[in-house]
Amino acid sequence: MPDYKELYLTLFDATEKAIRELIAAQQKCEELCLHTPLNESVLLPFPIEPVKK
Repeated sequence: MPDYKELYLTLFDATEKAIRELIAAQQKCEELCLHTPLNESVLLPFPIEPVKK
């Protein structure tokens, strides 16, 4: 029988690591945005209709 506690802890640790990486990436992007002069900002067009895959 599988060790469910070990399975749970392995999945939990991986989930926590992924969350920390996403938070770090978001913070890095926010810092880049804060240090970018406004005259260099680019507005991307927003599609009127959803893009079909």
